Parts: sequence; structure tokens; C-alpha cells
Amino acid sequence: MKTTSYFNFTKNRSDRSGIREEWICFVVENPEKTVIQSDGRVKKWAYIEDAGKVLRVILLEDGETVHNAFFDRSYKEK
Repeated sequence: MKTTSYFNFTKNRSDRSGIREEWICFVVENPEKTVIQSDGRVKKWAYIEDAGKVLRVILLEDGETVHNAFFDRSYKEK
């Protein structure tokens, strides 16, 4: 999994340290919703059964480099 230095720094925060790499890969490959931001970055959401929460993953413009990942409490279904 390709990641940015920002992601590598923030993944150690207490609110994100429990996010598993396989969950991130699941969201990237099986999103419930995908939105392309005005800057070209790609936001993807999917429900993570094991966590009981929705995970948002933000990718760079290349669609594969993970820039951010967090549980999204404000997610609304499509």
C-alpha cells in the first residue's frame, strides 16, 4: 500500500492507531461511495463490520496513494 508522509505521521494518533491496513484496502477496493474533490483527490467510504463504523479513505490524484484514513462520524449514505 502506497502512503504519503502525512498519512504515516497521523496513523499513530490515538484516534487512528486502531485502523487496520486491511480495512483501508477494503475501502479502496469496495467503496460504498466515491467522491472526487476539486483538487483531484479521491474520497471513499465503506462500513467496516469489525469496527461497527464507516471508514473514510482519502487518496491522492493517482487513485492509489493513501493520504488519510479515519472513522467518519458524519457520513450519510448516498
